[in-house]
Amino acid sequence: NPACGGLITRSQLLSCRSGKLTPSQVAKNIIAMLEDCDKSTPPLRAIVQWDQEQIMQMAEASTARYRNKRTLSYLDGIPVCLKEEFKVVPYHHRVGTVYLGTEPETEDAAVAKKLREAGAIIIGVSNMHELGTGTTGCNPNRYHKIPRNPYKPNHFPGGSSSGSAAAVAAGLCPVAVGTDGGGSVRIPASFCGVVGLKGTFGRISCHGCLPLSYSTVSVGPICTSVADAAIVYSILAEPDPLYPYGLKQPKATLCDMCAPDLKGLKLGVDWTFFKACDAEVLSICEKAVEHLQSLGASVVEVSLPEMEEVRVAHVICILSEMRDFLQPDFNKHFQEMNLDTRANLALASQFTALDYITANRQRTRSMRFLREIFTTVNCILTPAVPSTAPRIYESDLLTGSSNFSLTARSMRFMQLGNFTGIPGLVVPVGYSTDGLPISFQVMAKWWDEAVLLRIGLKLEQFRYQTKKPSVYYDILA
Repeated sequence: NPACGGLITRSQLLSCRSGKLTPSQVAKNIIAMLEDCDKSTPPLRAIVQWDQEQIMQMAEASTARYRNKRTLSYLDGIPVCLKEEFKVVPYHHRVGTVYLGTEPETEDAAVAKKLREAGAIIIGVSNMHELGTGTTGCNPNRYHKIPRNPYKPNHFPGGSSSGSAAAVAAGLCPVAVGTDGGGSVRIPASFCGVVGLKGTFGRISCHGCLPLSYSTVSVGPICTSVADAAIVYSILAEPDPLYPYGLKQPKATLCDMCAPDLKGLKLGVDWTFFKACDAEVLSICEKAVEHLQSLGASVVEVSLPEMEEVRVAHVICILSEMRDFLQPDFNKHFQEMNLDTRANLALASQFTALDYITANRQRTRSMRFLREIFTTVNCILTPAVPSTAPRIYESDLLTGSSNFSLTARSMRFMQLGNFTGIPGLVVPVGYSTDGLPISFQVMAKWWDEAVLLRIGLKLEQFRYQTKKPSVYYDILA
């Protein structure tokens, strides 16, 4: 319900309906800005493939629909981009590599198809960490280069959906779609100060997305606001006959999303787990919890058991599945991969079948623990990431970045959601003294994205100001 406030909407939709602004005019602005992005110093490298003719064709069709009062959805005429992990006609499905996608794609992924049917304008495909193997977004190969954080271009945007978050934060589009196997939607959204939603495992179809890890990856939107995320979620979330994991899901709703307060909600916090972050992050996130309490929610102390086991088991599962799927690539294209990709896949080759079976037994245990926890609370609260976006060093531009401790730390609050399949939402709640975004995470039981969005709207009220990034484009100007 756009009445909740937000969308890309309000100004843009009303202007389009009145004829004061058309999708075609917005598209022309975006094309000029995409050209500027490539020429800037340093280049933003958020969108790595785009086509002027494609953009204008979709924009002109949308403009005609507005003129005839036959719009397709709230996304009609709205600029969006998709992570390069998705198949999007007519772009190359490179997945962050130099060796995949040698020919232009001829078939859309399920989410690309849905966005087209909703009338959205796909402005291109966005940069990503090679094969989704990292949390910085650092990808020095010739097709991608290093995407920049719009708040501070000498810092990483996060990964692996790096370009998606950078594009939204920089104003190139209010909506992007990414994948999240170990925080790959939520980490870059957090580092770039935008909203990121990881749906329940299976909620949004992964068909047409390279199946790097079949048991941990979920699809989700990265948006300028919680209301935007709700609209995109409501359009993308439904069973897909071509994606069996989500066939028996309950109907997606936005039930009580716009409730005036949070009365009746119980929010679970494991304070020991919650506090394992930088002091600046902790200070703001603790105040965010108090804000939610002031709106009528009660905070309940919970214990998240075996989190170290969860951390290790998630790594074993995601890397084992990626290593299995990428076995031919590892043998044939090893020399064409970035150094950190090689290191991660080499590490993955050391895991045994026994390791994988044991990790999945841990998954069963952890899901059982969560079922019990969710009988007493509606949500689990954590900071989104323990620290702000890491700095880019000169060597990263040449050889890439491989920092296992940074990767592990940035995934700290993310892995539980990927390992057990529960949904998670990250919302920016403040800034560090250096001006980098700090974000907050809410997780809920399987299929209950609606409660996340309800709480997310209230978290946006807590953020008393939204600072404009140093790299920002006004596509409505």
